[in-house]
Amino acid sequence: MENKSVIDVAGTVRSGEELDIAAVDAWLKPRIADLSGEPIVTQYSGGASNWTYRLQYQSHDLILRRPPKGTKAKSAHDMGREYKVQAALAPLFPFVPEMLAFCDDPAVIDCDFYVMRRIEGLIPRANMPKGLALSAEQTRELCLSVIDKLVALHQVDYQSAGLASLGKGDGYCERQVRGWSGRYQKSKTWNVPSFKKVMAWLADNTPTDVQTCVIHNDFRFDNVVLNPENPAEVLGILDWEMATLGDPLMDLGSALAYWVQADDDKILRATRRQPTHLPGMLSRKEVVSYYCEKMGLNADNWAFYEVFGLFRLAVIIQQIYYRYHHKQTNNPAFKNFWLIVWYLDRRCRRIIREQR
Repeated sequence: MENKSVIDVAGTVRSGEELDIAAVDAWLKPRIADLSGEPIVTQYSGGASNWTYRLQYQSHDLILRRPPKGTKAKSAHDMGREYKVQAALAPLFPFVPEMLAFCDDPAVIDCDFYVMRRIEGLIPRANMPKGLALSAEQTRELCLSVIDKLVALHQVDYQSAGLASLGKGDGYCERQVRGWSGRYQKSKTWNVPSFKKVMAWLADNTPTDVQTCVIHNDFRFDNVVLNPENPAEVLGILDWEMATLGDPLMDLGSALAYWVQADDDKILRATRRQPTHLPGMLSRKEVVSYYCEKMGLNADNWAFYEVFGLFRLAVIIQQIYYRYHHKQTNNPAFKNFWLIVWYLDRRCRRIIREQR
């Protein structure tokens, strides 16, 4: 019997983020066969930046994604790109949600949006859902299954998928180091470290791209949908807004920056946002070894990718803190983010010292 209590659900629509459901409904009905009745509308709290709604019709369970108000969809919130990437991947990578309709008519809700079929399942967040107890063996199986999907994505033939124009070609590692260094400098506040040594080391040690492939760029457990009846079975991968063509080891390095294991120090354990601490989960070192064996890659200079992933995470956290510091948001959860930035600087420098 299906365990409904562990399935990920949406909540009440946030004030100021209401959807003109009458306009959306009128636009959708001619485009999705047998869509009838009025939908129940709820909203998901996750998602890095774009707003995500559930439209629950009697006959269809749908997800709508749109950019936040006041942003230009053609820049950092390109709904058309996100839709096309997933639609193109679907025949070769069966873990993307089914794309149903894309709207670029501003007369509907004044922004681009797209609609996909909802994948029902559980999403692992800081802890597994209550009521779901896994043995160490089951947890290991789940862990390997998730890593296998990253391997499968990186092995997709992007030419066959029609995604050759998704990236900018060779030099991905170099562009990323330069880009994230610039973002840090723009978001720096007086109370955080300069990161000069880390940025200089990354610039001096940037490798050539090991290969070019489709990368997710936000591959974490809370973007994975699992089967509640068999949690080792991955049903889908979500949040493709940052997907591009790039270096697979850069994608792995970025993913492992969020991977907090059971024997990490107290500060790091306090930042954990996914259940990578559970008995049976691979350590970061084991993930790198397993992944590289599956991909046929060499991880001799893994320190570069590890430091890059941690630096990138520090920039993301600092960008959020910058908004709090300058009173663009008053969310108290961001108050001490500057301390995490200090911690990540120390962690990067420790790894760099170990390379001498």
